Order: sequence, then C-alpha cells, then structure tokens
Amino acid sequence: MLGPDHPDTLTTRHNIADWRGQAGDPAGAAHAFEELLTDNLRVLGPDHPHTLTTRHNIAYGRGQAGDPAGAAQAFEELLADYLRVLGPDHPHTLTTRHNIARWRGQAGDPAGAAQAFEELLTDELRVLGPDHPHTLTTRHNIAYGRGQAGDPAGAAQAFEELLADQLRVLGPDHPDTLTTRHNIARWRGRPGIRPVPPTRSRNCWPTTCGCSARTTPTR
Repeated sequence: MLGPDHPDTLTTRHNIADWRGQAGDPAGAAHAFEELLTDNLRVLGPDHPHTLTTRHNIAYGRGQAGDPAGAAQAFEELLADYLRVLGPDHPHTLTTRHNIARWRGQAGDPAGAAQAFEELLTDELRVLGPDHPHTLTTRHNIAYGRGQAGDPAGAAQAFEELLADQLRVLGPDHPDTLTTRHNIARWRGRPGIRPVPPTRSRNCWPTTCGCSARTTPTR
C-alpha cells in the first residue's frame, strides 16, 4: 500500500535489522543494514539523519563482528560527514569520535586511542560539562588506557579522581562507581584482581524508532 520507498517502509526495515542484531544475529543485521543503506542513499540522500544512522549501525556491526580496524575506518568516514552536516559539537559527532577511539584501541593502536580520548575529553568538558555521563565515561576510558599502557600509578590516580566525581554525581551504589572502585584496587597492585575494561559504550543498535543512533552509554 505504501510502496518500498515510503519513509515508514524504510523505518520498518531499519527496525527489522535492529531486532535481528538484538536477537543474536549480527550477520543478518549487518546484511539488512547494508541493503537499507543503498535505498536510504537513493531515496533520502547521503546527508539525511536516517542514512547517517544506518552507516553508524554498519560501522558498529563491523566492530562487533570482529573487525575493529574496519569499524574504526567506517566511523572515521562517518565523522567527516557528521562534521560537515551537524558540526563538531553535535552529540552524534562526539559519539562518533568516542567510537573511533574505542575501536582504534581494540585494533591495536592504544596510543592513538589514548590521544583521541584525551582530545574528546577536552570537547566534552566544554560542550557537555564535567558531570555528564559521556564525560565520565571518557575519563574512565583514559584511566583504563593508562593502566593498559604500563602506567598503573597513573591509572590508579585517574580512577581515584574519577571516583570522587562519581560518588558525588552517581552515588556510592551505582554500577559505574563500583567498577571504578574495583579498578582502583586493581591498579594499586592488589593481587588477584583483574581490571574491568571500559564496557560503557556508545556503540549499540539504534532505538527502534529508526531516527537516531543512541548516544547514551550502555553497559
């Protein structure tokens, strides 16, 4: 009744791909998003929010499928368009920069990831403020990266500084606060304690509305 190019039809295809991914079929989701991107480009154009969101999901899927280098490259290409279309301070632009840093680290470039997170933190402090969840998440990633790079004392200090703000903003029982306390114990050198990596991520399947990528970090 509506036809293949109607916005509702495209949104439904987006939701099918979304739920395939959430149901444990990342390959099927990736294939569906790739097919959807072709039609989004033709019907909506390359700069439409839905087209950009679909590209975000494809990039995320590459990382989840075990191709962190491919994910980082796809997010870098997406960033160029977000900067042009949305500007440097838009939440989606900042989220994409976060994803680039994350996948660079997982692709074996910890130095590049650390630099990207440090640069991102500067802008998040300016745009979002020091107490925003994304800002706190970036600080967690920086602290974790210091420990992984062989600086346990620097990691412990960064986590201790983060803990003070998490206690104030999130409270003592929040999962992120507990994770930070765990990492402080690990990087202080207590035996038998493994560090908890920064599992908070802005890389996730989109909301079922099909309108925008999630920008809230999720565990």
